[in-house]
Amino acid sequence: MGWVFRFLSRFPLALLHALGAALGWLVYFASPTYRRRFKANVAQAGVAWAEARPAIAAAGRMAAELPWLWVATRGQPLGDKLRWDGGELIAAALEQKRGLVMLTPHMGCFEICAQAIAERFTTPEAPITVLYRPARQASLRDVMAGSRERPGLATAPASLAGVRQMIRALRKGEVIGLLPDQVPPDGLGVWAPFFGRPAYTMTLAARLVQQTGAALLLIWGERLPGGQGFVVHVLPAPQIAKEASAEEAAAAVNAAMESLIRRAPGQYLWGYHRYKSPRGLDIGAAPPTAQG
Repeated sequence: MGWVFRFLSRFPLALLHALGAALGWLVYFASPTYRRRFKANVAQAGVAWAEARPAIAAAGRMAAELPWLWVATRGQPLGDKLRWDGGELIAAALEQKRGLVMLTPHMGCFEICAQAIAERFTTPEAPITVLYRPARQASLRDVMAGSRERPGLATAPASLAGVRQMIRALRKGEVIGLLPDQVPPDGLGVWAPFFGRPAYTMTLAARLVQQTGAALLLIWGERLPGGQGFVVHVLPAPQIAKEASAEEAAAAVNAAMESLIRRAPGQYLWGYHRYKSPRGLDIGAAPPTAQG
């Protein structure tokens, strides 16, 4: 797998995106299950099909751009492939020295967000720490580990040790990054509405803010057409009260993710199995409205 990524990393980003668009449509037509889930999630959100349809190609572009992101940019500045919108919000939050939690949904190029922050705002001594799940394939795990570990960027596994690592980072005034619309492992979640339907939602993002007093911001990486690059958008996040319950906090986080997704539904991963229950966990069934 490593040699495949190294080979593809030599291709221009525009070509990778073109190949990825074709891949996205191929997967969409080849998998009835994926196609049904994609359409059902779009309908659940009440998004017009014309607005969501570009996300079919965008999903393929997301996969195809990984060799460029993980290999071609290693040790290289992102340069004119990166633009910022709202970066001053990060600078202002870091000046407070109370830690910063950055949240992004499965939308656009979420990989670019951590790289962009590492390039502009963090250092090897005080990096941004991002939560990740190791790939199932050993060969891909090696590629991911070597590519994501770069100056100013550290990774934390989705485990108790990883949570402790992120708490330590926040207490030192550093930045962490999470994808809160990911179905949480080990039962670390609650049922909370997401586009009007209960979804099992991680409590970690809100707990980190409540326990450490860290600042909270939203971020997403817009993928520009024609391989032009990316725009990293940073926006204010809802305030999460320290006394808020896990359900209230998770609902606030989900609402924030919805607001981002509605900005660019053509770049959200509608095929993601957002409403599933974690396997092998006795968390109870989703509330009855989940069937509506």
